[in-house]
Amino acid sequence: MGASLNMAAAADAYLLSDRATWLAFKNRAGLKILVEGDERLFNPYGVILVNPAQHPNVKAAAGQTFIDWLTGPDGQAAIGAFKIDGRQLFFPNAR
Repeated sequence: MGASLNMAAAADAYLLSDRATWLAFKNRAGLKILVEGDERLFNPYGVILVNPAQHPNVKAAAGQTFIDWLTGPDGQAAIGAFKIDGRQLFFPNAR
């Protein structure tokens, strides 16, 4: 995505970028955010445990421990607290 942002800056073009890359990217030249916060741009992340019946070597217990942490209060707090230059990158939404 960084290379795409470089190309957009060089071509004075429009580009859809994820928030994390935009905030981490420092060579913005004349680029600026035109749209932010629109529900149609929502890009959810998910986590799925590999099926141990189909993949017997998977460490299912460890995987489930990670999923429980990630979707629990501590993991959700860690996701929400992750920032670049004081700006939040991700917005936790586990239910």
